[in-house]
Amino acid sequence: DFPQELLNLFDRYVHGGIDLRQFLDGAQKFAVGGITATALFEMLRPNYAWAIQVQENDSRIKAESVTVPSPRGNEGISGYLVRPANAAGKLAGVLVVHENRGLNPYIKDVARRLAIAKFIAFAPDGLTSVGGYPGDDEKGLQLFTQVDGAKMREDFLAAATWLKSRPDCTGKLGAVGFCFGGGVVNYLAVRMGADLAAAVPFYGIQPSAAD
Repeated sequence: DFPQELLNLFDRYVHGGIDLRQFLDGAQKFAVGGITATALFEMLRPNYAWAIQVQENDSRIKAESVTVPSPRGNEGISGYLVRPANAAGKLAGVLVVHENRGLNPYIKDVARRLAIAKFIAFAPDGLTSVGGYPGDDEKGLQLFTQVDGAKMREDFLAAATWLKSRPDCTGKLGAVGFCFGGGVVNYLAVRMGADLAAAVPFYGIQPSAAD
């Protein structure tokens, strides 16, 4: 059990309101009984290995890395494409949009879960233009701030359009996003209108009037 003030502090860090150093400074007063602020951070940060539900080598899926052209964005966006291994005929597509850390293992697992459920899932990496998800959330957050936000949204729009138009897709497309990704899903709902059949934002900012 953690004090609510500490959880609120971690929530601010997760959503980019403060950096890691500021979190550690604020968490220092909760570091008692031989537990350091760094240890508290390690306790609170997600353990992706524990959350995996579908392993990468699961025989029920086929997964590959693909790059989608994005001429109005950062020229291209790479991502993780997953389909059922025994798919017969066309399937509906689902775009999976990550948090403000990049295409981390949890988001890839969500894509695999959707493939098990008989969808074509594509999880793009918004950090493609700066080298992609670096394998560490803290480094991913730092890279995230270096990417032009408007161009990144265009990258996700390009990915959604590409997935919807694939020959093995029925043309019915949904999108699910987490935190930053929820805001992207809201943006896609406005930009794509009826071309997006379902939008599931796990919170996220609302589109502006300019969108």
